[in-house]
Amino acid sequence: MGKGKRKVPGLNQSSTADISFILLIFFLVTTSMDTDTGLPRRLPEWDPNVEEQELTIKERNVMTVKVNKNNEILVKNGKINRPIDVSELKDLAMEFIANPNDDPNLPIIEPYDIEGYGTVNTTIKHVIALETDRTANYEIYFKVQHELSKAYTELRDAWARRNFGKPLSECDPKTEEPIARAVYASKISETNPKEYGTE
Repeated sequence: MGKGKRKVPGLNQSSTADISFILLIFFLVTTSMDTDTGLPRRLPEWDPNVEEQELTIKERNVMTVKVNKNNEILVKNGKINRPIDVSELKDLAMEFIANPNDDPNLPIIEPYDIEGYGTVNTTIKHVIALETDRTANYEIYFKVQHELSKAYTELRDAWARRNFGKPLSECDPKTEEPIARAVYASKISETNPKEYGTE
């Protein structure tokens, strides 16, 4: 009488789905993912006393910053018209915004009344026009925005040190800080993304 083949018991797979689900949750919880960080922007307060700006802005009051499809930065204002490295942008922007030597090729310095402080001489009508190719790298765009923000922050900090005797970070956020921000108001105008060549 021949011996019958013994059946090999199969593996119990009833808990496989549970184990897979637990592993999936574990990896989702423990994995760190890079997230895009935004740029903090605060809209200026509306001032009904300020007259509407002229539709035609004098050329000397405009600094154009273009980021082309090759991630090159091209800067044009009354003094320069050339490609630059991102490390140069902050200093060029600071010179343009403040016009410390009253250069006739840079924005006009004129009296400006700040409520609660008085009259200051500043380039209140300056504009930085930022134009970005839609195929440009987000990282270079972020760096350009960061350098422009640093230019405004450093100018405000220097002004606060001269006029309030302390850095901007120590100024009263309700009285002194808004004054420093008004002296060097952020005037960055972003146009719709366009496709620029390497010119």
